[in-house]
Amino acid sequence: MNRPRIAPPNIAVEPECWRRPALADAVVAGGGAVVAPGEAEALVWAEPAAPELLPEVLAEGPGIEWVQLPYAGIENLAHLLDHHRVWTCGKGVYAEPVAEHALMLALAGLRGMGRFARARGWSPPEGRNLLGGRVAVLGGGGIAESLVGLLEPWDCQITVVRRHPAPMDGVHRVVDPGGLHDALGDADVVVVALALTPETTGIIDAAALDAMAPHAWLVNVARGGHIVTDDLVAALAAGSIGGAALDVTDPEPLPDGHPLWSMDNCLITPHVGNTPEMGLKLLARRVAENLRRYIAGDELLGLIKVDLGY
Repeated sequence: MNRPRIAPPNIAVEPECWRRPALADAVVAGGGAVVAPGEAEALVWAEPAAPELLPEVLAEGPGIEWVQLPYAGIENLAHLLDHHRVWTCGKGVYAEPVAEHALMLALAGLRGMGRFARARGWSPPEGRNLLGGRVAVLGGGGIAESLVGLLEPWDCQITVVRRHPAPMDGVHRVVDPGGLHDALGDADVVVVALALTPETTGIIDAAALDAMAPHAWLVNVARGGHIVTDDLVAALAAGSIGGAALDVTDPEPLPDGHPLWSMDNCLITPHVGNTPEMGLKLLARRVAENLRRYIAGDELLGLIKVDLGY
């Protein structure tokens, strides 16, 4: 990716390009030409829910040297990564809407919306301020950065837990995973905003939940697999944490009749931190920008670390 290109590059948008005109338009806006996979040197993959289709498309396009994946979370495609191509994903693309959703869930939890929304009569008061509160964020990527900015008016004490600690603007301390339980115990709100990897699967288990303060709310806007669901159900039933606000669950969709649906200290939204209506424009913007960089020979945004799987 270090050589400028003269001719417009040939880019495939698959599967079924005609169903995603916004992405095809983004390819043209970025300076490329939309072609079939067999003629392409790069691929914009537009169907994260059907990973089984990707190998066939790649086989049709032996000249594809760069693949743009649509979401930041690539766990269902990670097994297809290789070192023969450059892989990019939607890291940072949806950070702002997801961070906004996380803030909404945190406020709703702290303010008792789970119980109030289910009430059929006047309820006794409950609620806790986010203002001046303590927030722990698991993950130091784009969602965390956006959330830190949104939290600025609340004057929160923010701790970020990430694999490689480094100073972050607006964050009071950054710790490695060894400091996870200390960070959990010091927080009024815990926000999970991690990539799902073997190391982070089940990171919120019984021990982590036991480490949280009795009033603290857990907010998950990453992947359901970060939380051991049975352990969470037990903690909520025992009242050992304040509650949980989940945009993602394990399993997902959460089955009808699951215990979490009936718990008034649990708020659930159906994975709508970023919706297609919000996200398609943002993804199209990323596709166009990365294509401009590809043509110029500049580093692409959202590069995937193949060996780490994110």
